Amino acid sequence: MAMQDIRPINGNLQDTLVEASKTPWIEQTPLSSIKVLYTGAETGSWAVLFNWKKGYVAPPHKHLGASHTFILKGQLKVRDGVLNAGDYVYEPNGVLHGATEAMEDTEYLFICNGPILFYDDEHFTSYKSWEEVEMIRRAGAAAPAKAAE
Repeated sequence: MAMQDIRPINGNLQDTLVEASKTPWIEQTPLSSIKVLYTGAETGSWAVLFNWKKGYVAPPHKHLGASHTFILKGQLKVRDGVLNAGDYVYEPNGVLHGATEAMEDTEYLFICNGPILFYDDEHFTSYKSWEEVEMIRRAGAAAPAKAAE
């Protein structure tokens, strides 16, 4: 028996279990789909699986929170390097980089500890935080499922 009470003060705390194999892909564009694994209002963190078809290009962006990427299959061109299946990259808060391109059909786990700010040569073009990702999840839950190939 514990010598002190270690029960959580917040009784609403619970684990998050996502059966990713049963979670539908949500199409973002004809070349990109997403599975939302987690959105965290209390931390601003979010976790997703991305499925990008060969040739998909994510626009230039700045990480406003650190992120972790693990390539499950395929190949991504990130800045001056190429990430292959099994590769991992940590990107600290504040990292800027140009377009990211799927060199072949690619699936990867992306865990982000804050928002991402997208831009072009003229101005900011979009912003993605846990809230936008949660809206994607909710919209996807209301739409018919699509299978990623």
